[in-house]
Amino acid sequence: MNRTFLNRLFLALSKGELENTDGGDETKINEFDIEIENNNANDEQKDDFNSIKEEKSSKRKSKLDSQDLVNIPDLLPILPVRNTVLMPGIIMPVTVSRPRSVKMIKKINKGDKYIGVIAQKDPKINDTTTSDLYEIGTVAKILKVIVLPDGNTTIIIQGKSRFKIKEVIQEDPFAVVRYDLLQEEYPKKLSKEQKALLSSIKDASSLIIKLSPDLPMEAQIALDNLEDGLEFLTHFLTTNLTVEVKDKQKLIETNDGIERATLLLEFLLQNVQLLELKQEINSKVHHELDQQQKEYFLRHQMKVIQDELGQESPEQEVDKLRARAIEKGVPEHVMTQLNKEFSKIMRLNPQSSEYPIAYNYCETILDLPWSESSSDNFDLKQAQKILDEDHSGLEKVKERIIEYLAVLKLKKDMKAPILCLYGPPGVGKTSLGKSIAKALNRKYVRMALGGLRDEAEIRGHRKTYIGAQSGRVLQSMKKAGTNNPVFVLDEIDKLGNDFRGDPSSALLEVLDPEQNSAFYDNYLELDYDLSNVLFIATANSLESIHPALRDRMDILEVNGYSVEEKIEIVKKHILPKQKKEHGLTPRAVNLADDSIKKIIESYTSESGVRGAERQVGNVIKKNYRVLY
Repeated sequence: MNRTFLNRLFLALSKGELENTDGGDETKINEFDIEIENNNANDEQKDDFNSIKEEKSSKRKSKLDSQDLVNIPDLLPILPVRNTVLMPGIIMPVTVSRPRSVKMIKKINKGDKYIGVIAQKDPKINDTTTSDLYEIGTVAKILKVIVLPDGNTTIIIQGKSRFKIKEVIQEDPFAVVRYDLLQEEYPKKLSKEQKALLSSIKDASSLIIKLSPDLPMEAQIALDNLEDGLEFLTHFLTTNLTVEVKDKQKLIETNDGIERATLLLEFLLQNVQLLELKQEINSKVHHELDQQQKEYFLRHQMKVIQDELGQESPEQEVDKLRARAIEKGVPEHVMTQLNKEFSKIMRLNPQSSEYPIAYNYCETILDLPWSESSSDNFDLKQAQKILDEDHSGLEKVKERIIEYLAVLKLKKDMKAPILCLYGPPGVGKTSLGKSIAKALNRKYVRMALGGLRDEAEIRGHRKTYIGAQSGRVLQSMKKAGTNNPVFVLDEIDKLGNDFRGDPSSALLEVLDPEQNSAFYDNYLELDYDLSNVLFIATANSLESIHPALRDRMDILEVNGYSVEEKIEIVKKHILPKQKKEHGLTPRAVNLADDSIKKIIESYTSESGVRGAERQVGNVIKKNYRVLY
């Protein structure tokens, strides 16, 4: 039941305005607005019109006079109606627009004025037969026929008694049936339960009026003034209830009055629930709209304040980030992800905790080198020269490195086994990586793996964690600034593992040439191409390296130096370095070969030269004290 029904309730009880449809649009009829074109109407017509006012102003008792029952003919012409039913005792206007119905009304109005009003099953059917109608309807008497200015015919009818079709006599030019009258079964005196039922029906109607803010308060007053008891109230609400016709038909087909009133209460309560749900939805929508308007107003104020303070708004920051993405030429799948984040940033309040998280995520993506790369220099003679200048000895090692670079030059890609420089400490494994980067004209980055136990250090943390960030692999790539650096994985044999994961297993994806073209970082949630990176690992021991990881690397053993090679290293590299670190000029302190040999043989016992470097530093410190 909606506002239309409640307007009917109020208007019918206060003014006499009722509405219904038969073939055309709904037409509201107000007895005070009806213009009677024929001012010379005969006395019988005037009496009929006045009888309408008398019956509507009466107490509307639904019991029929015996005279009415006697006057009903044995054969009854049928008027099909759409979307409504008529109950006994109810007066209502019906607009008639079907040609067959208009002819029938004109003919019957000249006779006994009784017709049968039955709802049709499908309101879309225009040319109906009795098979398209329900079996039970209401006998009605035509009180008035009015021809409206638009050409439509409106009749005002009053329900007399329910009936059931017994036999169809004819279908053309209009349906005529033989029928059986159905008696109303209402108790003469209401019990306590029945009085409670009547009160519940009124309460439900009152609640509907209360839940409909557009209804006038007079509707409740009109409802309170009904004194005709359960029968008339049930008939009136059944006629004007806004539910499907099949549900109304259930009411008119129910013979027992108490059962009909109970079913009516059920429909009323369903409409109450519908109105309450509608009100709740409207309340939520209004609240959300008010909140959006409030946020829009506050954001507009914030934008004005930010402009005054010289601060950038979220829209300006997003525009800058988008311009950076276009300038960098990020891949399509990366741009798709960025656009999602940009939309999210635009919706967020800059003061919210999620705003910097989303903004930092976009900056991390844009800081990574997606397409930036350095030009390779595969001049093997230049590479040999650089290795000789930076490292004395290690001829077999340098030869293997030149061979490795020759293969890369020929293949022109990085899909080759990963180099692993294996040897004792201090023999120059890490510095060999620097020399290779220098020879290839590539950026150099180093990641120390000693003591690393958390898998998230390699793959990164998920964004749902507080303080989440990308893994150290991508952080090193961001530091390098190109997508093809020389990447040294230092001390790979000293990786640990515990309940937080196994970093060695995570490195399998990094160092596998078949997989690292789509390396997945948990924070980035995107595939990153590591196939152009030249990975070089260093290790002191092969036993502690994961077998599957060791299988993916080309092991290159770096042995210790001979005494002669150590002397050359001290003269060419260590001594100049120590002079520089101690602030001495190149000619301030010089060591003879015998002195260097004495230091190496007497004060160091190692494969590398770290001990020799410390002893040379001690000698310079003592000379520094003597000289200054």
